[in-house]
Amino acid sequence: MQIYKVGGAVRDRLLGRPVTEVDWVVVGSSAEEMQAKGFRPVGADFPVFLHPATGEEYALARTERKSGRGYGGFTFYASPDVTLEEDLTRRDLTINAMAEDEQGQLIDPYGGQSDLAARQLRHVSSAFAEDPLRVLRVARFAARYADLGFSVATETQALMRQLAESGELQALTPERSWKEISRALMEPRPDVFVQVLHECGALKELFPEIEQLFNEPQPDTQATASEHLLRVMRQCAIEQQPLPVRWACLLQQLGLPAEPSDAVSAPCKQELQRIEAVNGRFKVPRDCQELAMLAGEFLGFSHAAMSLPAPTLFELLQHFDIYRRPERFELFLAACEMDARARTDFETRSYPQADYLRGAAESARAVQVKPLIERGYKGAELGDALKLERLEAVRQYCRRHGHAH
Repeated sequence: MQIYKVGGAVRDRLLGRPVTEVDWVVVGSSAEEMQAKGFRPVGADFPVFLHPATGEEYALARTERKSGRGYGGFTFYASPDVTLEEDLTRRDLTINAMAEDEQGQLIDPYGGQSDLAARQLRHVSSAFAEDPLRVLRVARFAARYADLGFSVATETQALMRQLAESGELQALTPERSWKEISRALMEPRPDVFVQVLHECGALKELFPEIEQLFNEPQPDTQATASEHLLRVMRQCAIEQQPLPVRWACLLQQLGLPAEPSDAVSAPCKQELQRIEAVNGRFKVPRDCQELAMLAGEFLGFSHAAMSLPAPTLFELLQHFDIYRRPERFELFLAACEMDARARTDFETRSYPQADYLRGAAESARAVQVKPLIERGYKGAELGDALKLERLEAVRQYCRRHGHAH
């Protein structure tokens, strides 16, 4: 039985990056032998075990054969006679298909080390095309390592395009797609993730609504809609925004009305339905879904905050339930700010609207219920009185700070 360190840990050590998790492959052993040594099996489908002391994953060397569509369509063969090379050949990229033996010697049958040096993301074998999820994975690695100068190898791009055109991406489950998408959005260059998917034709399959932005001019600036989107995503990463903000920013422009007008107009149903469609397609977690819908609907109101009449401003605050969910309003302001900063020489420009809206929210929150109860209000009347007091507080705030009446 030989044990090898494989995959990401080997790759990141060679890149001089911190190694977060270590995976091991065991050659020449069996499930029975592993369990006899105290390893705990995990997952019904894969021959994977947890080390009794460290809890790290040890997988038996295995080969796999495509037996159906999509990701579930594989049969595995794990046995003591599967070699390390055979195990590595089913991995996605050469830089992920290197191993180290117990003496620290590098085993690199597919040229991963030279691809690291050449900054290339290249597939290991034609088996790459058997799992459509790999299109998303390669785009995610491109987003992770873009700042180190990595790009997708031409022939790998061709395979990704082939997969996109085959319709296989439709066979991916929402859960697995979301797992890759959400991880990719949190990488240092989420803009590169979108760009790579667009270039290989996968964006059209997975996010047709966003693909459309690549064909539309941007109404109020020189940048096209897609250039703007990429800048917003880049800005999210620079400012280390959390996932809900990044997701909202990815979909924000889908809420923009097709015909831009000067008036602050809420998007019509049709635009918000596009955001809803994407949310539903990937069964996105609720916090991300909600923020994307709110940002899509109210982005224009935030940008125009200083000139909103007090009643409109108050309605906006009510809509966000700023009393019970203050943190969601903060995330909304962050998403609007990312959009604004991407519109100009973005790093430098401040976004005074955020502080203005924050102050308005504070003034509404500062209204106390107790005096109203003491004045004898109760039930529905109390609710109405509280609302009027809060509206008045916002009106006072606008008088002091706003440019509105």
